[in-house]
Amino acid sequence: MKKFLITLMMVSLIVLAACGSSDEAEGSEEGGEDKGTISFAVTPWTSTVPPTKVAKIILEDMGYEVEETQADVSSTFVGLSRGDLDVFMDSWMPAHELQFEEYEDSIEMVATSYEDADSGLVIPTYVEGIEKVSDLKGREDEFNNKIYGIEEGASATEMMRDLIEEADLDLELITSSEGGMLAQAQKEMNSDNPVIFYGWRPHTMFNKYDIEVIEDDYGYFETSSVHVLANNGLKDKAPDAYEFLQNWSIPLEDVEEMIVKIEDGQDEEEVAQEWIDEHQDQVDNMLNN
Repeated sequence: MKKFLITLMMVSLIVLAACGSSDEAEGSEEGGEDKGTISFAVTPWTSTVPPTKVAKIILEDMGYEVEETQADVSSTFVGLSRGDLDVFMDSWMPAHELQFEEYEDSIEMVATSYEDADSGLVIPTYVEGIEKVSDLKGREDEFNNKIYGIEEGASATEMMRDLIEEADLDLELITSSEGGMLAQAQKEMNSDNPVIFYGWRPHTMFNKYDIEVIEDDYGYFETSSVHVLANNGLKDKAPDAYEFLQNWSIPLEDVEEMIVKIEDGQDEEEVAQEWIDEHQDQVDNMLNN
């Protein structure tokens, strides 16, 4: 009898353990597979937000946890090279070419988001007689001898400094955040004053203001293409996420439309989810579904 009871207890324990394992597996299935964490670099530019949010939602649906790390360009490339950051959705070429070449042993260009993104020195269209950078020579005082730019550390900031020097322009580059730069530019345009600042597409500035990019006849600013970067470890760490990002693309006009919605006060992730819902065929293609 004693042996029978011991045997019965052991069988009961095995059954309970099996039930527990089954419940655990079922709970895991219901909650979605946890595949680990992917870290995105987010630079302080409006163009970075929509593609990052769209990719974030898709990756979370795939079972990943996604972290967003605010960083300037220099910190982004260093973080990617060290493996502290996994992905950056908004790398501009050729503007970021030097940083990419410096870290190309540890960073990979995974996909092209979109092409034909203009950038350079921007003026209001009411300023007459200036179509290219060399036309600024001798007229610097009309602009209070200032050009307004984005933050220190950005490739565009160094390119503007080099351009000012080569073109021998009597202009001081005033660096700030994107928001600070645009606030100063808007202040001048509200008074119909001539103003020079840095501009790029995609950006709502071209929807809000009557402005134009002037031709860079010194060759510093070219039409850009925007790329997805990843550290070299992502392919092994998250192969299905890597494959999704390899297939990534999004129209420039869609990014601008999402930026407008976000700046009008709509929640960033709601805007991204709307895009996903309205472009499910494109999302399926990126996921190879």
